[in-house]
Amino acid sequence: MRRSLALIAGALLTGALAVPPAAAADGDEGFTIKDPRITESSGLAASRRHPGIYWTHNDSDDGPYLYAVDGATGRTVATVTLSGIGSPRDVEAISIGPGNQIYVGDIGDNLDGSWPYVWIYRLPEPAELTDRTIRATQYVVKYADGARNAESLAVHPKTGRVYLIDKKEDGGHLYEGPEQLSASGTNVFEPIAPVDLWATDAAFSPDGRQLAVRGYFGGILYDWNGSDIRRRDRLDVPLQRQGESVTYSADGTKLLYGSEGEESSVTAEDAPEADEGTATPSTGNGNAAVGGAGASSGLKVAAVVAVAAAALLWLRRLRRPD
Repeated sequence: MRRSLALIAGALLTGALAVPPAAAADGDEGFTIKDPRITESSGLAASRRHPGIYWTHNDSDDGPYLYAVDGATGRTVATVTLSGIGSPRDVEAISIGPGNQIYVGDIGDNLDGSWPYVWIYRLPEPAELTDRTIRATQYVVKYADGARNAESLAVHPKTGRVYLIDKKEDGGHLYEGPEQLSASGTNVFEPIAPVDLWATDAAFSPDGRQLAVRGYFGGILYDWNGSDIRRRDRLDVPLQRQGESVTYSADGTKLLYGSEGEESSVTAEDAPEADEGTATPSTGNGNAAVGGAGASSGLKVAAVVAVAAAALLWLRRLRRPD
């Protein structure tokens, strides 16, 4: 009898210690883009405001438009027209930074230096998913070591700093923008680290501790500590028609890889976990987010300890002689 009760108490304790994982949003397992207007999806970014929504855009000769695609159905639920920026030339990347700000990289240059400058556009992610026009801020961008072609743009989710990677078959470089972009002057991006990949896109993990870089036939995962990147592992990039984009899911558990073409597929793979020792810069918003997560974990631990103590007390009382 006492053994049976002990087993019951053990089962209760095991159940208390088991914390169920957060459910993935619809679309985080991959999807197919259904919109016939999207034939050259070159960038991909998971929405922070709308779970399961992914922002994308065409390569060129379109808009300027951004499309909000529902990952559950693959259908476009809203189209955003950018105003105040003129005519884009070669839009290659999209990323979401702090404060739900969308950054769009008009950074392609297929002639490798035919344009002395390129552009980055910034606009707020809309609170409601309806067709609308949003005025964007336009930034002029130059590279410290001369013009070049690029398809990779990533905005750090804590600091808001913008990074670009140039596209070269024998490997390029990671370029760091100014601490804050200026809309009134030229923003010079400095090379800070080599990237051993023919890069077509890049994305930071939501906690800012990792940088994923993809190419047509592979990818590299870097641990991030400020502007000090350290190569960690190769990424399991799926074979795609023309692999152009990568983003983390909003919860950071998945890496989603996109391709150009009509009805192109977005493939999801499990994202590697960050090393415990990897540090990350943070802002006030980032600290608040970390603090909130820590408080939630603390409450879970306290609940588990309370259940464990109650179970042990119950067992001790059962052992007492009548």
